[in-house]
Amino acid sequence: MSEEAHSLAVLIDFENLALGFERSGQGGRGKGAPGTFDIKAVLERLVEKGKLIVKRAYADWGRFAQYREVMHDAGIQMMEIPERGMTGKNYADIQLAVDALDLCYSKEHIDTFVIVSGDSDFTPLVSKLKENGKAVIGLGMKDSTSDLLAANCDEFIYYEDIVHAPSGPAVPLTSIPKAKRPAIKLLIEAVEALQRENKDVMYSSMVKDTMKRKQPQFSESSFGYRSFSELLQDAQKMGVITLRTDQRSGTWVVEGFANGK
Repeated sequence: MSEEAHSLAVLIDFENLALGFERSGQGGRGKGAPGTFDIKAVLERLVEKGKLIVKRAYADWGRFAQYREVMHDAGIQMMEIPERGMTGKNYADIQLAVDALDLCYSKEHIDTFVIVSGDSDFTPLVSKLKENGKAVIGLGMKDSTSDLLAANCDEFIYYEDIVHAPSGPAVPLTSIPKAKRPAIKLLIEAVEALQRENKDVMYSSMVKDTMKRKQPQFSESSFGYRSFSELLQDAQKMGVITLRTDQRSGTWVVEGFANGK
């Protein structure tokens, strides 16, 4: 039994995010170092919420040229906002808000907005999106996020919690046949994602849908399995997960990791 995935619009106030990252002391060595802000990890966390329909980031990209390649590789549309003193920063905020409202009114299939920023200026936008029946997720740095913004979102995710997430099962990947490791690793990530989303019953179809959102090219047949059920049963034999059969549908349900996590 699969759930219909939410459709997300991800709007990134990149200057707020990058500067907050650097101020937090994670931005690398020396003043002004670009650091290694992991936008890929952010998107991997958000894809657990549903399909990422729109991905836009707003900044003066002349100032953040070191991020251009990784943003392009992640499929993020870079919205160019040339900086002109304080007005440049305000213009980026306004453009993000205008685009959010335009998507809200014109794209009915988008039911969830992700505002990647810690700036309290976006609090009225969050309220307006919620008035129009949209769910709003916020994402930002702990030290640079407004309590007002975080409190107004339906959910707020801190970047630090993404990159310092606890590990999964105790079974080391090195004990798994090399040819099957990518599939088992992806399976572990999918189960962790569903646990984060507080899914009490993880049907096999739900697990596979999550794996496909994380890696659209995934196919169990590429790893020698005739069916997804066969992959799940193999993972249980390896001591990675535990399974049970759903009484009504007869399909597999993943109970969790074999070590109880």
